[in-house]
Amino acid sequence: MLSTVYIGRMTEESKGPVAAEIEKRLTEALGPTHLRVINDSAAHRGHAGDDGSGESHFTVEIVALQFDDMTRVERQRAVNKALGDLMEERVHALAIKAKAPSELAE
Repeated sequence: MLSTVYIGRMTEESKGPVAAEIEKRLTEALGPTHLRVINDSAAHRGHAGDDGSGESHFTVEIVALQFDDMTRVERQRAVNKALGDLMEERVHALAIKAKAPSELAE
C-alpha cells in the first residue's frame, strides 16, 4: 500500500483547457494515486490530426488501484471511457501508460 498519494499536475500556465479536462475526468473516474498529463502536440505540428489548437496529442501516465485486476487493454478502455467525448471531439491521439500501484516496484 502506498503511504502517500501523489497526483502530478502541470502548472496552470502550461495546462490548456483540454489537458485540464483530461486531468479532471481521469481523477474523478479512476481516483489515481499518480496522474501526469503530457501535451505532445508540439511534436505533431503540421501532421494529420493537428487542429492548430496546440492540444491534440497527449500522453497520460496513470497509476490507479482499480488497475490491479485489469489487463492492459481493459485499462486503456477504462481511460478512454473516462474521457468520453473528448476522444471523439478534441483529442486526436492519446498514448496511455496505465499501471497498478503493485507494478511500480517492477
